[in-house]
Amino acid sequence: MSSLALIKDFLTLKKNLKKDFSGMPEIKIAIVGDFATQFLNQALRGYGYDLNYNFKIYEADYNQIDAQIMDASSELYQFEPDFVLIFQSIQKLHKQYIKSQYSTFADTIIKDLDSYCNSINNQLNTQILYVNFQEINDGVFGNFGNKLNHSFIYQTRKVNFELMNQSIEKKNLHIIDYSLLNTNYGKSNMFDPKMYYSADMVLSIDALPVLAKNISDTIASIKGKFKKCLIIDLDNTMWGGIIGDDGIENIQIGDLGVGKAFTELQWWFKQLKQRGIILAICSKNNEHTAKEPFEKHPDMVLKLDDIAVFVANWNNKADNIRYIQSVLNIGFDSLVFLDDNPVERSIVRENLPEVVVPELPEDPAFYLDYLLELNLFETASYAESDEQRTKQYQEEASRTIAKQNFTNEEDFLKSLEMYSEISNFNKFNTPRVAQLSQRSNQFNLRTVRYTEDMIEKLIRSDNHICYSFNLVDKFGDNGLISMIILEKQEDSLFIDTWLMSCRVLKRCMESFTLNKIVDEAKKVNVKKIVGEFISTSKNEMVKDHYLNLGFTENNGKWELDVSTYQAKKNFIDERAI
Repeated sequence: MSSLALIKDFLTLKKNLKKDFSGMPEIKIAIVGDFATQFLNQALRGYGYDLNYNFKIYEADYNQIDAQIMDASSELYQFEPDFVLIFQSIQKLHKQYIKSQYSTFADTIIKDLDSYCNSINNQLNTQILYVNFQEINDGVFGNFGNKLNHSFIYQTRKVNFELMNQSIEKKNLHIIDYSLLNTNYGKSNMFDPKMYYSADMVLSIDALPVLAKNISDTIASIKGKFKKCLIIDLDNTMWGGIIGDDGIENIQIGDLGVGKAFTELQWWFKQLKQRGIILAICSKNNEHTAKEPFEKHPDMVLKLDDIAVFVANWNNKADNIRYIQSVLNIGFDSLVFLDDNPVERSIVRENLPEVVVPELPEDPAFYLDYLLELNLFETASYAESDEQRTKQYQEEASRTIAKQNFTNEEDFLKSLEMYSEISNFNKFNTPRVAQLSQRSNQFNLRTVRYTEDMIEKLIRSDNHICYSFNLVDKFGDNGLISMIILEKQEDSLFIDTWLMSCRVLKRCMESFTLNKIVDEAKKVNVKKIVGEFISTSKNEMVKDHYLNLGFTENNGKWELDVSTYQAKKNFIDERAI
C-alpha cells in the first residue's frame, strides 16, 4: 500500500485495473445490492491491487438481493465467494417507508438479514459484509422525530443499532460502517443527487474510494493482513517542541493551546495500546533526555510501561526501525511510522517501502483527525488478552538480554524454566484461538483462517482434535502462542492447522508440539501423521518445517511413521488446564 496516498481517488484506482495482478492471491467477492454497483466493483478491485490481492468479483444483477441469496441454485452460490457484500441503500428504504405510510422497517430489515445469513451459511463457508445505513433527514418531523418510534430517523438509528447486535451474535457477519463514513466525510461528499436521479447511483464518485478502502481494509484484516505496531517519533510528534533544546518544562503538552492536540493524540495512542497495538519509540535524541518526559512530566499520558521498544539515538531512523522490527519479530508491513519531519518520512519510505508512513499535516491540530480518517488499525477480532501484548514484548526484551549471558543454547533454555499449558478449544479461549489463526502469517503451515463460529463447529466435531498452547517462563506468561487442528482420517491424523507466534521461536516449542501430536495419534490408533505446507508470501521460514522434524515427503504431503517415532528433546514441561 502506498504510504503517500492511503485514500486514493477513483481514477487512480481505475488505473490499477490495467496493472498486472498475476501472482497475487485471489479473493472471491460477491456484491449484491439494490442499486448500480459497477463503479464500486472497480474501486474495490483497484484497492485490491494496493493490498496485493486479486479481487475476483461477482456482481449480481441490479436489485437482485433476494433472488440471489435465497435461491440455492443462483449464480452467487455457483461463484462460491469468500466474502458476500450486501448493500441496501437508504434511499430505496425511504421509498418503501413512504409507500407503507409510516410503518416501521427496522424489524423487517433485521428479519431479512437473519434469513440472508441462514441461507448463505447453509450453502457456503464464507464471511458476510453488510453495509449499514447513513442517516438522512426526510424533513417530515424535524427534531420531534426522535420522539416517534415510527419516524424514519428513529427507524434508521434502530436498525443500525440492531445490526451491531446481530454482528455480535453471528460471528461471520461484519458491519461496514457507512453511517460513520458519512459522518466523517459529509453527505454532500458521499451522495450526488444528479448521479442518483440519472443513473441510480447512491454513491458519489468521491465516496467510492472511501467506501472501497473501508471494505478492503476489513477483508484484509479478516485475511490476516493488518497493522500490529505503531512506531512514534517524539519531538513535534509526541509533544510540541524539542526536548533537547526546550527542556522538559517547555515542551507543549497538557490542556492548553497546541499542547491539547498532542495530549489527545497520546490518549489515542493509549487506547491503541490497550487494544493490543504495540507502541514503539524511534527518536533522534539522547536516550536519557528522550525518556525524561515519560518519567517526570505530569501531563504525559503515555508512560514507559506503555512502550514495548524504546529507541533513542542519533542513528538513521530506517536502521532503528529495522532494529525494532527484529525485536518484535513481525513483518515490516505490520508497522506504521509517525514522524512530523518530511525528510525522515521520505528516508523511511525509500528504505522500507512496506512500512506505512502517513503524510502528517503541517499543523499538529489536524494530526488526530487525519489519522482517524485513514483507518490504519482495522481489526477483525479482539480478545481481552490483547491488553497484555506490550508487557509480553517487554518481557521478551528481558529474555534477549538474559540470553547474552549464555554461550550454550541448551543452558539458556533450561534457565528459562518453561512450561506449557495445553487446553482443548473451548468457549473461553475461542476468541483468542480465532484471532491467532487470523493473525499468524510467518509460522503458519497452511494459513487457513478460522472465525469464532468456525472454531465453535470444530469444538463440536467428533472428527477433529484441537489444542491451544500457552508458554510460561520465569520472565512471564507469553499467553496463547500456538494451536493445532488435527483431522482424523482412515489411518492417519492430518495436520489441518499448525501455527505458532514468532515470539517463541527457538524455544523447542515445535518439538514439544510434535510430541503432543504423536501422543494423540497413538490414542486414536493411527499409523501415520500427515502434514502439508502451502506456500505464501510470508511463511517461507517454515518451508522445511516437516523435513527438519523428520517427516518424509510423499506426493506433495509430508508423512511421519508413528510406530518408529522417538520423542524429541525439549526443555518444556507440560501442564494440562
